[in-house]
Amino acid sequence: MAKQTGIITLKGPVGRLSFYKTKDGYLAREKGGVEKSRIMNDPRFARTRENIREFTDNANASKLLRDALRPVISQIGDKRLNLRITQSMMQVLKSDLVNVRGDRRVKEGDWNLLKDLEMNAGSSLGSTLFFELGINDTPAAWELTLPAFTPQDMIAIPNGATHYKITATGVGVDFDLGTRSVFSAGTGSVSILDPALSQTLTVDKTQLSGTHYVFVLSVEFVQLVNGVEYAINNGAHNAAKMLSVSKTS
Repeated sequence: MAKQTGIITLKGPVGRLSFYKTKDGYLAREKGGVEKSRIMNDPRFARTRENIREFTDNANASKLLRDALRPVISQIGDKRLNLRITQSMMQVLKSDLVNVRGDRRVKEGDWNLLKDLEMNAGSSLGSTLFFELGINDTPAAWELTLPAFTPQDMIAIPNGATHYKITATGVGVDFDLGTRSVFSAGTGSVSILDPALSQTLTVDKTQLSGTHYVFVLSVEFVQLVNGVEYAINNGAHNAAKMLSVSKTS
């Protein structure tokens, strides 16, 4: 690997050389590797082709789930969340007991492996909410009961936050059709100074379509100034967790 040392810096390919920038400066390397046509046809690369097919299925399935969860993900300040979801989905794919290696699919895997996935590695739901949750999962609805509580005692409120939001979100995806759906029910913005009454957040399952479902509880902190909500530290303190999962096929 060569390092560029002049005042002229390059980025991109030039002939068989590829120039790129890293934290160590501008580097250059020679193009190499096996030609695509050989990988796709040579019997010696059969295992590579198997890995490519499974990687492609996982990448597509992970993107579909992330897109469905966008209302939650957009509030979470974890830059590695997309990668962690992709890694978890790969574990689901590898648990497929129906298809042979190379043809395993996320949709056939153990969907329960996603349960309890924390969506912010730096702020777990358990270290943010300290009260007990009641979950009632029926064919028609996913219900989450919040007890009466005092926010200052039962929520880890970050500095600068004046309000919080607790939201129950359900998403449905169909990996064959590439479709997604989402339904949320939340408390809205609540002052950290106001005692909270017991309430139930209900996700109407009749509003969801798909074959695989995920149900998430999230908490978001904001600062309210002159009627405008501002995120706290780019969502670093917000928490969300996949509490329940299910699939129909």
